[in-house]
Amino acid sequence: MEKLYYTERLVLRIIDKTDAPVVLDYYSRNKEFLEEWEAVKSPEFYTIEYQENQLDRELKLFEEGNSLRLWLFKKGDISRAIGCIAFSNIVRGAFLSCHLGYKLDKDEINNGFISEGISKGIEIIFNEMGLHRIEANIMPKNKRSLRVVEKLGFYNEGLALKYLKINGKWEDHIHMVLLNDDDTEK
Repeated sequence: MEKLYYTERLVLRIIDKTDAPVVLDYYSRNKEFLEEWEAVKSPEFYTIEYQENQLDRELKLFEEGNSLRLWLFKKGDISRAIGCIAFSNIVRGAFLSCHLGYKLDKDEINNGFISEGISKGIEIIFNEMGLHRIEANIMPKNKRSLRVVEKLGFYNEGLALKYLKINGKWEDHIHMVLLNDDDTEK
């Protein structure tokens, strides 16, 4: 099951386990770069089997309406992922909220690709999935990431102390939030 979205320079894809080699290639190319910003990965993470299983889980979560992961590709090259955006922990009911996470290839930083992709993702989350709130939790030292969400209209709701274990250490995170201003649900 593949679903595609387009921006000016990108193709955003919901992928399945047949794309495990593409995902593994992305993570292998960016292993050292991502270590500073993510939880410690086991050696098993860097196998096709692990990525196939992960993509199966992600697709099931999407089909259940609990998550949306969009892999980013440059137009003209949908065989090489340059990053991904994940809207996870989708809660319905009175909350209508989710968490945003994203990562970009080390060689594509400062080209505006992640902002372009997240902007499209926000449109999908608010307009197609009907959510009211997106939360992004970002380490204070990740200035580039903070600039990305600020540029997209997120605001600071406060500091969460020792919020996530990143690269083996509990890290504080700034709680950034974007509300759906077009939310017409009463």
